[in-house]
Amino acid sequence: MPRTTRRAAVLAAATATALVAGTLTALTASAAAAGCRVDYRVTNQWTGGFGADVTVTNLGDPLTGWTLTWSWPAGQQVTQAWNATVSQSGVQVTARNVDYNATLGTNASTAFGFNGSWAGSNPSPASFALNGTTCTGATNPTTPPPSPTTPPPPTTPPPTTPPPTTPPPTTPPPTTPPPAGSMQAENLDRGLVSVRSGSANLVSWRLLGTETSGVAFNLYRGTTRVNSSPITGATNYLDSGAPSGAAYTVRAVVDGVEQAPSAMASQFPAGYLDVPLQVPSGGSTPSGEAYTYSANDASVGDLDGDGRYEFVLKWDPSNAKDNSQSGYTGNVYVDAYTLTGTRLWRIDLGRNIRAGAHYTQFQVYDYDGDGRAEVAMKTADGTRSGTGQVIGNASADHRNSSGYVLAGPEYLTMFDGRTGAALSTVNYDPPRGTVSSWGDNYGNRVDRFLAATAYLDGQRPSLVMARGYYTRAVIAAWDFRNGSLTRRWTFDSNTSGNGAAAGQGNHSLSVADVDGDGRQEIVYGAATIDDNGRLLWSTGHGHGDAGHVGDLDPSRPGLEYFKVSEDGSKPSSWFADARTGQILWSTPTGGDNGRGVSGDIWAGSPGAESWSSAVSGLANTRGQNVGRKPSSTNFLVWWDGDPVRELLDATRIDKYGPSGDTRLLTGSGVASNNGTKATPALSADILGDWREEVVWRTTDSRALRIYSTPTVTDTRVPTLMHDLQYRTAVAWQNTAYNQPPHPSFFLGDGMATPPTPRIYLR
Repeated sequence: MPRTTRRAAVLAAATATALVAGTLTALTASAAAAGCRVDYRVTNQWTGGFGADVTVTNLGDPLTGWTLTWSWPAGQQVTQAWNATVSQSGVQVTARNVDYNATLGTNASTAFGFNGSWAGSNPSPASFALNGTTCTGATNPTTPPPSPTTPPPPTTPPPTTPPPTTPPPTTPPPTTPPPAGSMQAENLDRGLVSVRSGSANLVSWRLLGTETSGVAFNLYRGTTRVNSSPITGATNYLDSGAPSGAAYTVRAVVDGVEQAPSAMASQFPAGYLDVPLQVPSGGSTPSGEAYTYSANDASVGDLDGDGRYEFVLKWDPSNAKDNSQSGYTGNVYVDAYTLTGTRLWRIDLGRNIRAGAHYTQFQVYDYDGDGRAEVAMKTADGTRSGTGQVIGNASADHRNSSGYVLAGPEYLTMFDGRTGAALSTVNYDPPRGTVSSWGDNYGNRVDRFLAATAYLDGQRPSLVMARGYYTRAVIAAWDFRNGSLTRRWTFDSNTSGNGAAAGQGNHSLSVADVDGDGRQEIVYGAATIDDNGRLLWSTGHGHGDAGHVGDLDPSRPGLEYFKVSEDGSKPSSWFADARTGQILWSTPTGGDNGRGVSGDIWAGSPGAESWSSAVSGLANTRGQNVGRKPSSTNFLVWWDGDPVRELLDATRIDKYGPSGDTRLLTGSGVASNNGTKATPALSADILGDWREEVVWRTTDSRALRIYSTPTVTDTRVPTLMHDLQYRTAVAWQNTAYNQPPHPSFFLGDGMATPPTPRIYLR
């Protein structure tokens, strides 16, 4: 069933329990009253210092600016704050909004955090006041745990010493794996959306992966039920004649009993929803080149544990470079936003992380199983977290005169998805070592990075970070448990027995359980690495730009893999058994075949169709030419009502037909990313029923524009995000040359009932 938010759960009872700085502490929830509510939480504590989060909820009239005040009972001092401007006079503290969170509507919330110092004891404030009104709705003080006698180790790796303002974390509570035989998945809400469709509203919602049978739904417009009998088919409803902007909720019906209502539907009155963004200020390089910023790749995760997705977005400067190009670049920023456009944090990767498609691959996933997603990426000296923590040496500048960063320490950091705080930082594996050992001496091939998330143990997700694919290929798997990154294994093509993986990687990668053992593997171009870090197979056909793994041929057992090749001496494309790497069919050599796609785009041929830029025609699952090549060779999207997939390219969606493609959508006022790759910021099933949303940046990068289908479907499928091959594919979609996600089952014309995912929600 949909999640109840942690805050609501606390308020629902007189006494609840929360995790505070590694201990269980009772929270007493006061009775609700008009005005305001403050949730105050000590997030960590060390000798003489502590960190805290403050969430303010406005229960009165909308505000265009806010000031929160409180008094310290034991003389504590605020030393550093984020997402608010905080000042202190004696024991009186004043926190004021910053520009991007000044507006606070009725029942809206905003959050800020701070670090502080204490001596003797650290009791919580007794009360808070918002714009002069005492907050009595719910003030949730926390009693911090006893202070440790010695501070825990710093989050930044040796040999660097963190700045004095960077507090060491406390040890968080241990996290436990899901029940035996199940895989950890997100506890999502209904994701209810209302999309204007002519003179009607198409309302759709999620069917969860745990709801395999016996669940029906009632849809309400306001307080009026619009369906005459419970909806047992596809989870959508066309409300004909309803006004645009009508308010909807949906309620599950289980064994004839109606359940609690969902959250209100998100409104798409023009077919899309805009998520406002805050564009970073431009700058100039040491060589005097001016640059500006554009929104680039995005991902989603439930950062705060409320069952709703938030966006994590990478900002690229206008002088971002391919690795083959010299020159300085501006800093890379990574932001987090709610669907309503509240910015949660901004991470500045600093001058020692170069900007470009191959440098920063970020992963958004709940790695420790606490119900909230973390964010992981490569960092360096001078990276600044969302809470202002500096990683490594803030003043270091490792750029050479050509703009490359070929010296200095390299780190991997796990960030808190709620605050952007650095939780754990380790040395990046593998280190660059000798630059020329990766294939050139100027910095091109040494800095080719890939990233993914995979269920290597069959139950919990691990972080996968990689370096190199033209020559040497190294893949490191990490677990984030109990607040720390620990390495699970490292695969190195230089190691004895692994040489067949050298030079086989793509500009992307895939994750799938290719051998059916319940654990996922890393499909690394023309090679696959088993869940235990050992080479499973290699075709030897070498590097390429694109690959697609899924149940592409449902007449065969297991999964299949379609890939294109860059090496003109190798098959230009090939279709293989994903378990063994056995080539089932291939196309003749023919130079660099830069693009390739596989998916069921035409009901006239069973299973997936495959095509590529350098090969004419459209191939069926046996490699036979069955028709005209589609107009684009890029992304795919499930958009209209049937289970056959559509073509997504640049800012348009087309439906394939034997004699020509039909335009279904042309995005308005939007732009695609990554130059000629022309990819969206994100395409995934992030809202509504199983069909996919497309997210583009607006042309001025002041918003992410989410498009959702206006078309009715009669196909009932659980949310694709509960199929964990698809979910991990959404996580790695932003990696280098973005590719579309594929589920573990065949979703297309003539499909069977999808298998029940073996998931456990948390």
